[in-house]
Amino acid sequence: MSSFCVELASLSPGFHRIGLECGASELGLSQGDWPGTIRGDFGVEKSGDQVRVKGVLTAVASLACVRCLKTFELSVGPPFDVYAERAGSGNRRDEEELERDEYMKFHDGRKLDLGEAAREVLLLELPMAPHCRDDCRGLCPVCGADRNVETCPHS
Repeated sequence: MSSFCVELASLSPGFHRIGLECGASELGLSQGDWPGTIRGDFGVEKSGDQVRVKGVLTAVASLACVRCLKTFELSVGPPFDVYAERAGSGNRRDEEELERDEYMKFHDGRKLDLGEAAREVLLLELPMAPHCRDDCRGLCPVCGADRNVETCPHS
């Protein structure tokens, strides 16, 4: 269980604003690739055994540009939305089917662990081909010069 958890036992029914913070390693991410703190600002709506957590995650990812190979930092702020119900309140087969859905989770009545869901949301937010900037000119395929820094005789 990660430390990115909502303490359900201390929440009364209704709407609550909460903030959660943790390091990348607590979500199973590399601290080198995710420097700094990962933060979640959420609205939590609790109604009986049902819980909805909706908000935004904020983090900084350290990436390598696919054009010039320089390391750069990218701030991400993906939306986050999870529904959870207390485990054991329904049919076991239905629970297993619903847990495959990316938005549906189950809790034990005391804590709702959001670590795995947060990890998935952050990883899906990263670009497939990251660029340090939109106009990055990349490396020369002939001599390997960084075209952002110097000019080379090759076109």
